[in-house]
Amino acid sequence: MATLLRPLSSTLLLAPAAPVAGSAVAVGARRWRSVRANAGGGWLSGLLGGGKGGGAPSAMTVTPGTVKAGDPVLHEPAQEVAPGDVPSEKVQGIIDRMIDVMRKVPGVGLAAPQIGVPLRIIVLEDTQEYISYAPKKDIEAQDRRPFDLLVIINPKLKKTSKRTALFFEGCLRAVVERHLDVEVSGLDRNGNSIKVEASGWQARILQHECDHLEGTLYVDKMVPRTFRIVDNLDLPLPIGCPPLGAR
Repeated sequence: MATLLRPLSSTLLLAPAAPVAGSAVAVGARRWRSVRANAGGGWLSGLLGGGKGGGAPSAMTVTPGTVKAGDPVLHEPAQEVAPGDVPSEKVQGIIDRMIDVMRKVPGVGLAAPQIGVPLRIIVLEDTQEYISYAPKKDIEAQDRRPFDLLVIINPKLKKTSKRTALFFEGCLRAVVERHLDVEVSGLDRNGNSIKVEASGWQARILQHECDHLEGTLYVDKMVPRTFRIVDNLDLPLPIGCPPLGAR
């Protein structure tokens, strides 16, 4: 889920998400119905730093317009977008809505299933302003650099090195090991082929969002015994857990 980046306090603000009316999305022969929530927040709250509150500190458990964990759309593989459908008003409207939700949080990544649409579309963007909210030591450790808006349809992700790193991510927090170098290919919003080579934090965002397209949440990949509330981020990891950082 996307993260709030507004520097409102020194800790992340977590709040319960209240369900509102569901909405239905037809894809192929299947009709999905997803429950929305009117609270704000998201996944990258855990990616903004290793310290308490992690830098730009405000997030809730669910972003406006997104679905909640437990909704089937978040736990089942999404469907490919037919190339001929990319320029359609429907697909372009979904992309516009994803960008709008991501930026209103504001956040740095979103997958279509997170807004209740079971299609293989991701959007991501990280700006110098967002990065400025994080402590310098975390920016360096995470190899975090700004990049322009990316829209990738039917992304295919390939790991391009064996290097990995462990960092906290999630609206609640858990340590997840991710590859440090990836390549993602697919279509842009105009239907043209696109290939992105990424490393560091951008690679982590890409992996997280592509996981959503497979019905995988960060808690499905977390290092055991590292799940915690934000207020306990400063506490040491349990004995036997791998240290944070590159491996």
